[in-house]
Amino acid sequence: MEAKINRLFGPIVTFINGGDQLPWTSPDIVVGCEREVADANKGASDEGQNESIMRLSWALVHSKQPEDVQRGIAMLEASLANASSPLQQREKLYLLAVGYYRSGEYSRSRELTVQCLEIAPDWRQALSLKKAIEDRITKDGVIGIGITVTTIGLIAGGIIASFVRRK
Repeated sequence: MEAKINRLFGPIVTFINGGDQLPWTSPDIVVGCEREVADANKGASDEGQNESIMRLSWALVHSKQPEDVQRGIAMLEASLANASSPLQQREKLYLLAVGYYRSGEYSRSRELTVQCLEIAPDWRQALSLKKAIEDRITKDGVIGIGITVTTIGLIAGGIIASFVRRK
């Protein structure tokens, strides 16, 4: 019985919740990355520091905590101008796009994904994110239309009911 219910309602739940395939990080991973950055600042090379900061940025934008996502976005925005290679710029643009996607800023996320794909047109992660963004924008539009239609239906039903009662 449970399998039948899951088959029936599973796609609906996935539609409403957004079925993206982006990973989530736990608070423990974020704390571990923060510790790694602190250790790298004590004596690692610039490259080692940059790598640990990128791992922390990745963990933050993939976090379920909105404040972590915002912190990751701020870190990436601040460091984007310092990208030393197209590969590094691509990575930062992608992580920024993930952060904005997680924040619900889908148009900004799409812009960054397009910039990322200009650097690496066949990069599967960016292509998958772009599809997830477009699916989410479409889904939000469908939900918005559904809410509008329901509201109009309720108002029209109320008006009709008031006319019926008067007669």
